[in-house]
Amino acid sequence: MGSVGLLYVGAVLVVNGLMLLGRVDARAAAPLNFFVGGLQVITPTYLIFTSGGDADTILAASGLYLFGFTYLYVGFNLLGGLDGTGLGWFSAFVAACAIVYASLNFGRFGDPAFGVIWLYWAVLWGLFFLVLGLKREELTRFTGAVAVIAGVITCAVPAFMLLVGVWAPNTRTAAIVLAALCVLSLGLYGPLRQPRATPATAPAPELREGESPQQVAAAGAATPSTRVYGNVAATEEQTARGTTDVPTDRRR
Repeated sequence: MGSVGLLYVGAVLVVNGLMLLGRVDARAAAPLNFFVGGLQVITPTYLIFTSGGDADTILAASGLYLFGFTYLYVGFNLLGGLDGTGLGWFSAFVAACAIVYASLNFGRFGDPAFGVIWLYWAVLWGLFFLVLGLKREELTRFTGAVAVIAGVITCAVPAFMLLVGVWAPNTRTAAIVLAALCVLSLGLYGPLRQPRATPATAPAPELREGESPQQVAAAGAATPSTRVYGNVAATEEQTARGTTDVPTDRRR
């Protein structure tokens, strides 16, 4: 049952990644976040209630809530136009927990492939924290690309391998391949990193107050520029009409 949820986590990560890359409208991504978020809350709840008290089953299911709550949080943010700071700091918590689950998969569960997957998820949710919690917007496109890659190689592909029963015999090979692909994907940082905003490139106060660029341009065009003649200032419009107050017979 968890492998079915993992498949659709791959779908929502791809859609959210494309949203960060500017390929999907934010509100259009909200429904899938609600669908997958709900699934990732219902699934671990069912697994825990039917576990018969088995500690390993409960431990494995507990991590699914981290993602279920993330996607529900994203859905509410997108539809409500909410600030992403809270989601960003929650993502920091998810990233820290993912490191713990990675160590458990390397040791207690004996699944190095999912150990690598949890580490990559820790990186991805760490990027969500930087972009949303700390407003490092220059990392937005890079984070979107990492989300798309994570959706494919850490969710969709392992989910299909689990569903057809070929995951368990190949966990060591999968761990090596996944580690190589994940490290290579981080090389996208350079090409996709956007320059950080500086005061010189920050939006003008008029734009921050809701005026469009066209309105700002029109306001700029409506403000006549001035030229200085000695100690007398004249506008360009006055100069063109020849109606300046500048004396034509100035002392030399």
